[in-house]
Amino acid sequence: MGVSVERLRSINEKLRKKIEQKNAEDNDSNLFTIDVAAITDDSSISATSTGKLLSQIPAGLQKEIEISEKSDPVRLENLVRMLELYDKLEISKKAPDLDKIFVYKAMNISGIGLKDEDFGQIREGKYVQIIAITYEPDKNGKKKAKNISLGYFGKAETLELSFKNEIIEFVLRWRYEKAFQNLKHYKILLAKLN
Repeated sequence: MGVSVERLRSINEKLRKKIEQKNAEDNDSNLFTIDVAAITDDSSISATSTGKLLSQIPAGLQKEIEISEKSDPVRLENLVRMLELYDKLEISKKAPDLDKIFVYKAMNISGIGLKDEDFGQIREGKYVQIIAITYEPDKNGKKKAKNISLGYFGKAETLELSFKNEIIEFVLRWRYEKAFQNLKHYKILLAKLN
């Protein structure tokens, strides 16, 4: 499940509207938002900063996901921020092998909405977890979905707003990198047609 730039723009616009609405209600401007310009505008990224970004990504992960200085700078920025959140949210406690963080097929959050209509809203009485989804064969060899908790953060209504936003950001940034990997897969398949 990839997240396109258009989808991020749409989400950002909805968030801006919610922020304006929320500000009008109680002057709280500390809601989650995504700076789409920072994600999509690579004109501000120089070759030297690309090398600097790459140096912040562990060599094992670079090799596993096949990135280099030639990789999209936006992708590198996304990975660096995702790795910061990986440490801050202590995902390493449940997924210590960073090189395998993208082996999962999908990632989601329980207790917080990620759909357009409920994006960022907590679900009262629910517990917040980052859930990775993988497929493993059952005893008959049929693939079955398996959910793996990568982080447990307590009741949704007790989370600080900034911490909740970082949980959301980690999942979105993971999905964004997964989208880059899917693009590469399709480029390889299309190249086989020539």
